[in-house]
Amino acid sequence: MAKRVVLIGHPVDRSLSGALQQAAFDASGIGASYEPVDRLLIDLPAAINDLRADEYLGANITVPYKERVVPLIDRMTEEAQHTGAVDTITREGSRLVGHNTDVLGFRPALDALVGKQKMPKAAVVLGAGGGARAVVYGLITQGFQRIIVFNRHLHRAEGMVKHFGRTAAHMELRAMPWHESVIEAELARAKLLVNASSVGRDGVETPIAQELLPPDLLVLDLLYTPKESRLLREARGAGASSAANGDLMLLRQTAAAFELWTGKPAPMEVLRERLDEARDELAAGRQEPEAATVAADGSSS
Repeated sequence: MAKRVVLIGHPVDRSLSGALQQAAFDASGIGASYEPVDRLLIDLPAAINDLRADEYLGANITVPYKERVVPLIDRMTEEAQHTGAVDTITREGSRLVGHNTDVLGFRPALDALVGKQKMPKAAVVLGAGGGARAVVYGLITQGFQRIIVFNRHLHRAEGMVKHFGRTAAHMELRAMPWHESVIEAELARAKLLVNASSVGRDGVETPIAQELLPPDLLVLDLLYTPKESRLLREARGAGASSAANGDLMLLRQTAAAFELWTGKPAPMEVLRERLDEARDELAAGRQEPEAATVAADGSSS
């Protein structure tokens, strides 16, 4: 019997996970289907409980439910416990196990961004959702000594900082209000900027004006649609020493989830090729509506 994997979130239309995972299943000869499942918050407990059935290999969890699913599962891995966020669920019989593959994807993305340079010790992080939690945890475990978090809704950033209080007891981890003057001052003290918010996913907006970006900054924008965001273009224009999007993080976390569900190594070349194709398909599918309606989601996670 064919197995099922679902992506649970609201909305799920912007995700490329389905195209990548289905390509990996097909290339590996695994009889499984990957389906997006858009669920309102009130329906989330039932959607998670459905995963206990034998027909499921598991699920991916996307915005805005990475934190909300935590009390609905039976066990969490170390990364999921430390971040307080779950993006992948596997089954142990009828028990559900929560994983955080965002963390597993962020680490190689950071290493690739830094390259042969010395790993910095100070960073600015934009956003306070599940992706931002993985970033902050990844930076803490990489030995960063100062991390400043900005989010449009300050209370969310403060809540995330509080969550990491014990883990970050040896360092400075602070949430600060989203004001241009404050961001500019903190960027002047940091070497690394990570955008883990949703601002800029339309390719038109940017979370930070170019004039606020200092030269020689390392910039990682976790967005992967479009391939090069306005933030990355303007960071390069400001003299960034290195700038990258979320492609590598997406590929690595996709591979990690695939291996958790199947126990087989992920076909990385297939995933890379399918990512470029899926991005083009997504852009083509949005072309007409976007021309008719200029309505960008400028909220942070």
